[in-house]
Amino acid sequence: MHRTAQLLPAKLIFVCFTLLFIALGATPAFGQGVTTAAMSGLVTDEQGDPLPGANVVAVHVPSGTQYGTATRNAGAFNLRNMRVGGPYTVTVSFVGFEPQRKDDVYLSLGQDLRLDFQLALQAVGLEGIEVTAEQDEVLNADRTGAATFVNPDQVAQLPSVKRSTRDLTRLDPRSDGNFSFGGRNWLYNNVSLDGSYFNNPFGLDDPSPGGQANAEPVPFDAVEQVQVSIAPFDVREGGFTGANINTVTKSGTNEFTASVYSFFRNESFIGNTVSGEEVVANPDLSFNQSGFTLGGPIVKDKLFFFVNGELERRDDPGTNFAASTSGTPSFGQSRVRADVMEQIRQRMMDVYGYDTGPYEGFIHETNNDKILAKLDWNINTNNNLTFRYNFLDAVRDLPPHPFVLS
Repeated sequence: MHRTAQLLPAKLIFVCFTLLFIALGATPAFGQGVTTAAMSGLVTDEQGDPLPGANVVAVHVPSGTQYGTATRNAGAFNLRNMRVGGPYTVTVSFVGFEPQRKDDVYLSLGQDLRLDFQLALQAVGLEGIEVTAEQDEVLNADRTGAATFVNPDQVAQLPSVKRSTRDLTRLDPRSDGNFSFGGRNWLYNNVSLDGSYFNNPFGLDDPSPGGQANAEPVPFDAVEQVQVSIAPFDVREGGFTGANINTVTKSGTNEFTASVYSFFRNESFIGNTVSGEEVVANPDLSFNQSGFTLGGPIVKDKLFFFVNGELERRDDPGTNFAASTSGTPSFGQSRVRADVMEQIRQRMMDVYGYDTGPYEGFIHETNNDKILAKLDWNINTNNNLTFRYNFLDAVRDLPPHPFVLS
């Protein structure tokens, strides 16, 4: 009776997520990218002889997700399609030998971590042996080409003015500081999100969706890890000549987590003097980015959810010029007089019936709303299912193109 009461809400929530996914017209996203990590190694006895059939179990501690396998004839094992991050607890056991366990194991995006185990006979009592070694973070067997990994701790700690993943990709030494890598135009990059293509299909001004409206397609607080690859030899990565920017979003765990955030700034946070002289034309501007996150278990160790919603409201001055009102322009004012501008505006309205609008003091708005909802289901030890829904509604006011003004 207790089990039925526990699973019924979970089934209802799962059905609601599925119906919402279908009702919103979402379609499956197919692409090419790396969203997981792997683990491999050898299990031997104290003499170095392989132990075939040894049981290897890796547990993702935050979610309770288990990955298991048995060693082959040569004592080798492989665990594929594992969640990135950690910590993991890896346990190896074999009949007649003492089990061995390794804690605090972390996996990076696309990594194939090498872990070897040497088991001692259970009938012989031995003291613990501590082995300390240094691993080269650049040249090692886990690497699949020149790549930059931004782990969850770095995502949380690194400063970001725009709260954009581009502030993270700048860590790659081959970046130009924006979104080009190795001297290649950014339109030759491949952007992927959770393994699916996430490129801008129009792609004139920006390689990612929402870029032409100056919007980030995914809330910053939903980012788990970021990987930048220039020339990978992993066959799962391809279709680009610039860089492959692969982003993996967060998933729920066995602990309920929630956060509310808001970032605000206006003209008071920006200087208004040039060479010690105050500018008369002080435009009004503001920036507000607010959102929330919520994640946790629906069924412990089985079904998890994560939601991140965010809105951004930004006001920028439509022009940095102000007309002169005294005939002698002050610092920061245009030489054009305000009465002349008003005569032109009135002439356009009387003769052509065209209202030009204000010639100064107007603003350009940049507004966008984002939602990311994710549902992870550990079906069994060999199968996982993930639903992800993304929503982006972005609008941006733009001035005339510079070519027209010239």
